[in-house]
Amino acid sequence: MKRLLLAATLVASLASAAQADQKRLITVVTSSDPQIQLMAMVLTMQATQQGALARLLLCGPGGDIALEEAPKSATAPQPPRGMSPQGLMQSIMAAGGRVEVCAIYLPGRGIGTDMLIEGVGIAQPPEMAEAMLAKDTAVWSF
Repeated sequence: MKRLLLAATLVASLASAAQADQKRLITVVTSSDPQIQLMAMVLTMQATQQGALARLLLCGPGGDIALEEAPKSATAPQPPRGMSPQGLMQSIMAAGGRVEVCAIYLPGRGIGTDMLIEGVGIAQPPEMAEAMLAKDTAVWSF
């Protein structure tokens, strides 16, 4: 029993150490331009595939990507691969990425959390500021 507990503790500590060594990425999307939104998603997905822990912060028009009833610009397929900003955002979520809208986005729009795609959260300013200031975090803004 002691060996099993010791092995479990070792595995957990190795997993924590590996995660601590991973590069963290926060991608901030504020643009309403669908090409810019899509490129932000493409680069974030590439970073995820290269081992980064990705987090998306969607503010202003960028927050519209996270709506259940998003504007057509967020859902329409774009060349060259027929991807949409929202579709790729959902792929990032499926790959373990975290997606949040700015804390003032929903109140500013006069809507509730029920308007967001399942799994999208609300960024908490103290936590987000801490994450953005962390030395192992890169912040990209689109």
